[in-house]
Amino acid sequence: MNIKNSHLIGAGIGIGAATLWASRRPPVSLRGQVVLITGGSRGLGLALARKFGHLGCRLAICARTEDQLTSAANGLRAHGFEVLAIPCDVSKRDQVDAMVSQIRQHFGTIDILVSNAGEMLVAPLENTTHADMERAMDVMFWGVVNLTLAVLPEMQARGAGRIAAVTSIGGKVSVPHLIAYSCAKSAAVAFCEGLRAEMASSGISVTTIVPGLMRTGSPVNASFKGNYSKEAAWFSVAATTPVLSMDADRAAAQIVDAIRCGVAEKVLSTPANLLTRVQGLVPGLVPNLMSLVASMLPSPTPDKSTSIRGLEIVRRHGRVLKYLTAASRDAGRHLNQAI
Repeated sequence: MNIKNSHLIGAGIGIGAATLWASRRPPVSLRGQVVLITGGSRGLGLALARKFGHLGCRLAICARTEDQLTSAANGLRAHGFEVLAIPCDVSKRDQVDAMVSQIRQHFGTIDILVSNAGEMLVAPLENTTHADMERAMDVMFWGVVNLTLAVLPEMQARGAGRIAAVTSIGGKVSVPHLIAYSCAKSAAVAFCEGLRAEMASSGISVTTIVPGLMRTGSPVNASFKGNYSKEAAWFSVAATTPVLSMDADRAAAQIVDAIRCGVAEKVLSTPANLLTRVQGLVPGLVPNLMSLVASMLPSPTPDKSTSIRGLEIVRRHGRVLKYLTAASRDAGRHLNQAI
């Protein structure tokens, strides 16, 4: 690296650090505020609900699976938190509008929105269908849009509010065998960044959350296609290896702090931070590195229709996969995942 390039990199890092510092506001008390968390029945969403509850927030959580939602709500109430739990598919505008109306009737307002609901499909592109791509966009892009547009007018009228979306490092760096997921998260990143710019003078803060891999127990609820047992094996190992993944409770604490301080973007985990910085400085390098990763992943199969949930794969393939997913399942027990 020559001196000129090192100076440019140093200047870029300095400007980035100054911008981040300027965008950070002093943390404020959230006691008594109403926070709506989508995908709040398990995993990171449940960890976030616990963190907001400990700060004195009143909680509204939603998810599609009613049994898990009820279990999560009962657990939160056992901690003394005030909780409203509403079944909702965030990809459906009518369900979102009905839920927001119900929350307002119960609590009077929504002060904080955390769009966290997501779905994970692990598959080579050859085993990914148009319907798979559409479903990913429906949940992880349109779900964010649907919720935001439902709560935004009231926040604008008050001149106050906080909106955050949990996107992914896949929204910054497209990951092989996670293309549908990465595309949806990338669209969500763009929406949140544009929304923050347009809301800058309105009193509404918008925070883009960019997690890397987290230990939430999510592999059991992910869907796998192609050579599904091998896909489940590599993904489960990556999602639970301490060097590559982050503890969910630690991630939740950092996310809540970022929302309180109104930062523009919060990237979680050392590997995710490293990837985003390398991508920014040397844009062609990361895709080339990802091509090496892709070469080591399982080959596609002719079957494009069969999709199998992680929990079913664990049950089918016995001791080896159970051993590989042990750490994930331990995290899942703490975060209401089906194990």
